Amino acid sequence: MSDVVDMGGPRIGDEERDAVDRVLRSGRLAQGPEVEAFEAELARDLAGTAHAVAVASGSAALDLSLVALGVGQGDEVVTTPFTFPATVNAVLRSGATVRFADIGDDFLIEPAAAAAAMTDRTALILAVHLYGLPCDADALAAMGRPVLEDAAQAHLATLGGRRAGSLGVAGCFSFYASKNMTTGEGGAVTTGDAELAERLRVLRNQGMRDRYDFAAIGWNLRLTEVAAAIGRAQLRRLPAWTAARRAVASMLSEALGDVEGVILPTVPAGRDHAWHRYTIRLDPSIDRDAVAAKMEADGIEARVYYSQVVPDMEPYVGHPRIDVSQPLERARAAARTVLSLPCHPGITEADVARMVASLRAAVSSAGGDRP
Repeated sequence: MSDVVDMGGPRIGDEERDAVDRVLRSGRLAQGPEVEAFEAELARDLAGTAHAVAVASGSAALDLSLVALGVGQGDEVVTTPFTFPATVNAVLRSGATVRFADIGDDFLIEPAAAAAAMTDRTALILAVHLYGLPCDADALAAMGRPVLEDAAQAHLATLGGRRAGSLGVAGCFSFYASKNMTTGEGGAVTTGDAELAERLRVLRNQGMRDRYDFAAIGWNLRLTEVAAAIGRAQLRRLPAWTAARRAVASMLSEALGDVEGVILPTVPAGRDHAWHRYTIRLDPSIDRDAVAAKMEADGIEARVYYSQVVPDMEPYVGHPRIDVSQPLERARAAARTVLSLPCHPGITEADVARMVASLRAAVSSAGGDRP
């Protein structure tokens, strides 16, 4: 079917193409004025922080943040099991141990569960703003440990009027091609801490403070000038795209509110969702995979993010630095029942109507809407 309602992808226009051409004509391709300008704009317009450090990917943002915060062997990091594995991979690469805590109905790490998972060795809490909804970072911070935000899906999400990326000691963003804004590959760390920002800049640049002035053992995790130029153009368009995502989410919630067996996503008071994904839950009696297959046949991309919790994935089972001693039933239940529907600036009212009709029929045939 040619008119597929898809999950969305990069939105590239003349502004991005002109930005790339501007860099290519300049002859400066690495760590130059585009990166510097992008960082200033990210700090001001994305996170509302004093500093932003652009890096090669969202994973690089996590890696460098953990190192810059001094997390390593002997430390523990409390985080959610219901996330993309990149979150956990960064902790394991740091040498620290992962302690998983269960999630709440909002799919996010639940503060009481995080408190139960903490020990004297807990160095920080790594909070994932899954699907674009910010965690209750204030409740997590009240536990007396730094909160590092995995904000890879949360561009322009807010908690109490403060933007994701400013809610903890630092925020880690991804600009991968599937994200709400993109540089192709790329990421950034946002923070209000000037010393932390400087450590991050040194670590991303082979440990150099200045040319051949080495202060640490570092990496080459710099963002290119081309990527930064694309990111600057994308950032200018992000507010309008975010408003469009919120409008689509509102239409979906209004239209799906009476579908039996479908549990809609909710936004707690005081938070603004970025709607990277619009994720419903299906009653356990409904065959989730059959619903997804029926919608696919109708030309609707419906995807599962994520079908397993990280500690149940093959590379992590029995890992010596993964602690699964806490109950994780709610996370595992979510993995069995979540389904994400297309929600992006390209979705029209007609697309919403198609999605709603397809989902209703699919749920009915897969076990829902029973008396």
